[in-house]
Amino acid sequence: MPLLKETMGHQFQLPPTSRWVLRLFVFFMLLFSFMRVLTFYSFRPEGISFAEAVPSFLMGVRFDLRWVCILLAPLLIAGSFNRFSPFQSKSTKRFWIIYLVVVSSLLLFFFGADFGHFDYVETRLNASALNFIEDFAISMSMLWQSYPLFWIFLLLSLVVYVLYLFFQRSHRKVHTVNHPFKPMRTVWMLLLLLIGIAGSNPAKPLTWKDAFRLGDNFKAYLALNPLENFFTTLRFRKPFTDDGSAKAQFETMKQLLQLPQDAAMLNFQRTETFNESAKPMNVVLVICESLSMYKTSLSGNPLNATPYLQQLASEGLLFERCFSPHFGTARGVYALLTGVPDVQLSKFSTRNAEALDQHTILNSFQQHEKFYFIGGNSEFNNFKGLLVDNVKDLHLYEEGMYASPKFNVWGISDKNLFKEANQVLSQQKKPFFSIIQTADNHRPFVIPNEDTAAVAANPVDEKLLKEYGFDSQKELNALLYADYSIRQFMETAKQQPWFNNTLFVFVGDHGVKGNATALYPDAWTNERLTDEHIPLLFYAPGFIKPEKRKDVVSQVDVLPTIAGLLNQSYTNSTIGRDLLRKPAGKDFAFIIHHDEAKIGMVNNGYYYMLNMNLKKDTLVPLHFNSPQLSVQKYNETKKQMAIETIALYESARWMLLNNKKANVGSFGR
Repeated sequence: MPLLKETMGHQFQLPPTSRWVLRLFVFFMLLFSFMRVLTFYSFRPEGISFAEAVPSFLMGVRFDLRWVCILLAPLLIAGSFNRFSPFQSKSTKRFWIIYLVVVSSLLLFFFGADFGHFDYVETRLNASALNFIEDFAISMSMLWQSYPLFWIFLLLSLVVYVLYLFFQRSHRKVHTVNHPFKPMRTVWMLLLLLIGIAGSNPAKPLTWKDAFRLGDNFKAYLALNPLENFFTTLRFRKPFTDDGSAKAQFETMKQLLQLPQDAAMLNFQRTETFNESAKPMNVVLVICESLSMYKTSLSGNPLNATPYLQQLASEGLLFERCFSPHFGTARGVYALLTGVPDVQLSKFSTRNAEALDQHTILNSFQQHEKFYFIGGNSEFNNFKGLLVDNVKDLHLYEEGMYASPKFNVWGISDKNLFKEANQVLSQQKKPFFSIIQTADNHRPFVIPNEDTAAVAANPVDEKLLKEYGFDSQKELNALLYADYSIRQFMETAKQQPWFNNTLFVFVGDHGVKGNATALYPDAWTNERLTDEHIPLLFYAPGFIKPEKRKDVVSQVDVLPTIAGLLNQSYTNSTIGRDLLRKPAGKDFAFIIHHDEAKIGMVNNGYYYMLNMNLKKDTLVPLHFNSPQLSVQKYNETKKQMAIETIALYESARWMLLNNKKANVGSFGR
């Protein structure tokens, strides 16, 4: 009988490769599950219990099964043949262990990047991260200067070595059990592998969108793993438009933009004609890095990080409720210069050749010399392509062209950038339109040694920092330094003969997420309006009457408004409007959160959001003590804002590929 049992046991025992795959399968499933639990407890929104997240964990197991099966499929399939079996020779064993180490290292990289991505933008790692890979050297320099990467890499190297020892040991344990090699016994495992990759039923495979049927963004992202989310969202990197969808929304757009009722289909062009001055004013447009309204003194924030900007605002025209359409410098600069919100879901439009050719109102300023000053490399995010290809006769100044030394990954310091710009502008004989793009109010949040004493703030209690929206003292100091740099620029400019004939404009490239509950209603924090809420200030003493306005306006309105202020004739073919000539009651700003595929619209009373993945929309009030709407009024308001939001989104999608210079007119028209 013992002999019979031994014979039967050998007969039905799995081949060694299959047994090793089973051991590895358990290990990788435990790894994926551990990371999901860690994600849950690190980032769960307030009020979501573990019990409520159980459906996400159950669906997550199915996504994990898929990726573990994909990772182990080469080993199981190839290892089923004697020639490639990890138990055939030392060389095949070495090959497969190296394969597992490489795969595990990639997993650790994905999980680590995903954790950082979730912490920064509250979504899983997705294909948008490739925007930074395209600028790998600069991105790595920023990370190196912001985080202890040396120690992180050292720790990861240690973990990889431990994994190497683990794979060696698990191989040895399997190999000690001798068994004749019979490839056909792995057939049933291959069938299970196919089921695992499908996520259950091969006839109806599990899809990325299935996660969003859980009805909540966090629950959906918890169910997904970084591999599933990253590789699925790769398809969003190519811009696409549907003329039919844009045409269907054109009547709504005619109302929003006050286009002529007889305007031809998808003709957004409107020409504004003025009696142009013989001696036009100069323009200095400052795009301020991460100038989030709630962090500034302009919002009433008691930490008073921008006292000089507050002083300028008391003498200028301040729009307190301006919004960038999106988060991110590349997208903000694109929207400002073109008037088109960058609604491409993954890849920056500055990086996409199909969306790079754009008409810009900037070319209407024919009498002006045009300058663009950036402290770092203009190749980052392909600002250079957007600028040089679209702005006629532009003088672009960037890293390597200045006398000032490079300060950090972003090039020369903001103070020196302003100083260099001032020197160039003071030499001009013709009117000029100058854009200055700052960068130091950004990680790694460092201040030049020469300026530390001038901007050093008294240490603020960490609790107070958090209460008023700052993550650290370094972040507060960086915003103080941004304000100090603007002060140095303006005080020097006041000594120049061109100052009194110059319009200065200050606008944020985007906002920053954070706690704004001490200053604004909950929607700013809960719905991430802090990402987009930025100040917009026009300053020209004696020319512009000081005023604070609460109209809801957009970053795309900046160039039309500058042209209107200077009586500069121009052709507008996009969404931006002249804020001083727009019809009363037509206040709105379009917003898109790309990673969540959430589009929305802000007006003077409400913020409407539509999650395109969840097919779920929401309407929230934007004022403290907003009156309670009746059910009928709430539904009517939400329906109207839904119509307008979709119209803005579809029209912007169309404009990305159709607002070309040749379509609107030649340069200067």
